Amino acid sequence: MELSSVIITTVSSTGFFTLVNSGFGKLPVPEPARRNTWKWRNISTSFVHSFITAVWAVMCFFIHPQMAEDLIETHSVFSHALVSFSIGYFIYDLLDMLQHQRLSEAWELLFHHVVVITCFGLSVLTCRYVGFAVVALLVEINSVFLHFRQILRMAGQAAATPYRVNSMINLGTYVVFRINTLAWMTRWLVLSRDKLPLVAYTLGSVGLAIMTVMNIVLFCRLLRSDFLKSSTREAKKDKEM
Repeated sequence: MELSSVIITTVSSTGFFTLVNSGFGKLPVPEPARRNTWKWRNISTSFVHSFITAVWAVMCFFIHPQMAEDLIETHSVFSHALVSFSIGYFIYDLLDMLQHQRLSEAWELLFHHVVVITCFGLSVLTCRYVGFAVVALLVEINSVFLHFRQILRMAGQAAATPYRVNSMINLGTYVVFRINTLAWMTRWLVLSRDKLPLVAYTLGSVGLAIMTVMNIVLFCRLLRSDFLKSSTREAKKDKEM
């Protein structure tokens, strides 16, 4: 894969999401979300990325199933383009957060983005581990519901039925496509240790360790916010009756 195609895809992706973000700025914003219009646009843009990437990642394995058998060398132009496309999004989001948030507020996500850009960049430049990167992008299936949850909360719909339904789907897909996927990737990395150079193994291990910790923390927050608190409120209501 030529370097020029990687650069064109990545730069085009960064430009695309910048335009998407700008487009959301011209659309009506729900009254509760007007207190932080930047966050509303940022999350809405992230939702678009998650939806596109989730569909694209599934299609990569459907169109080129051989990639599932060899996550190191085997890949298609379609899957390689997906990883480059996602690098462009993470670059856009990194720049967007640096422009609108203090470092102390967003250092976790910024660090996550730097790690992802580095790992994905190694993949597209060497044309190796593309299949592994696509597996990592399957977590975006859950991100669709995770971002939609934030959108509903910002729109003041946290008590509505769509929010409760989305919360259950979000938690289910979180376990299947985020926690299980990361566990499978960790297992694959350990079993493939002898096939990987030290740099790739180290980057993969560090990246997975960071994402695993972040995802466990986020899962606990989601569980406490959407289920444990609501259960506590219901128990108090029962006592009052």
